[in-house]
Amino acid sequence: MLTNELIRSKFDAGLDYAAYLATAKPHERDNWHNFHARARLTHEQQRLIGGFVRAMNVVVVSGAWCGDCVQQCPMLDHIARARPDLVRVRFVDRDLHADLSDLVRICSGQRVPVAVFANEDFDFVSLFGDRTLSRYRALAARQLGPSCPLPGAPVPDDEIAATLADWVNEFERVHLLLRLSGKLRQRHAD
Repeated sequence: MLTNELIRSKFDAGLDYAAYLATAKPHERDNWHNFHARARLTHEQQRLIGGFVRAMNVVVVSGAWCGDCVQQCPMLDHIARARPDLVRVRFVDRDLHADLSDLVRICSGQRVPVAVFANEDFDFVSLFGDRTLSRYRALAARQLGPSCPLPGAPVPDDEIAATLADWVNEFERVHLLLRLSGKLRQRHAD
């Protein structure tokens, strides 16, 4: 069960983006850095996230070796950097935190990345992962269509933008859920 005590302990054990990448092998780090440079929030997305007024704590179950993590976790860093005082993201390795990854299985698998969203008290709010809708659509078009790409095939810029938009939408959805929470509205008198 995703209790606030468990979420808080995993958040506290988690690493920020730079520290998490420091645990990766050099070739893995290079892949993350390269993808981080390609993913960019639009001005509108930055403005949206910059307008958040509720704190959220996010624990991302990940793997430095994982291709989906390489292509999505840098996006989460960009989102966190847009409002670092309120959007706090920590990364934990799936294999080192098996107790958490067992609780957030998707389709009976320990998939990554999986983001566990919590409020300022570390109460569970939402779970999102392992791929966004845009990412699944792109993969399905490639893999269920006439041919499958070779491993390491380039990711088109429009797919990166669509996947980043999906993640921003989920962060916005969680923010609005927190913004409209009766408990938090009473606490913050708004």
